[in-house]
Amino acid sequence: MKISFDLDDTLIPGCIAFPTEKQNAFQKLLGIEPIREGTINLMKQLKTEGHSICIYTTSYRKTFAIRFAFWTFGIALYTVVNQTRHNEVLKEKKNLYSKYPPAFKIDLHIDDSPGVGLEGQRFKFRTVIINDDAPWANQILTALNRC
Repeated sequence: MKISFDLDDTLIPGCIAFPTEKQNAFQKLLGIEPIREGTINLMKQLKTEGHSICIYTTSYRKTFAIRFAFWTFGIALYTVVNQTRHNEVLKEKKNLYSKYPPAFKIDLHIDDSPGVGLEGQRFKFRTVIINDDAPWANQILTALNRC
């Protein structure tokens, strides 16, 4: 299964603060953004189970920069969809969806935005909208077990 994760406020703190993975001196020196605590273990577990890990973000961060940042944490990404790629692939429909994982053959999208969850219901794609009610990784694993 191809699983995508949003970045801002899902894996990378922004408006929402949450504990992050420890960064090494190399990551700090290069200005690598911190990622949510538990991301490394979750993504390694998902890969061990045969899933492909993707990033789908509405930011304009460069694809290489995203791949490199996750590589420094020991995570190899299957694919990265940033706003530029989203716009290129969806063309005239780019403004109909903030995210549209089926266009990238993504089976499940993880996000913090309830609006993305509503889009998933409306446009028939699977989402997990993480919240503070339960540990975030458990929410994802529980959703995968329902498949």
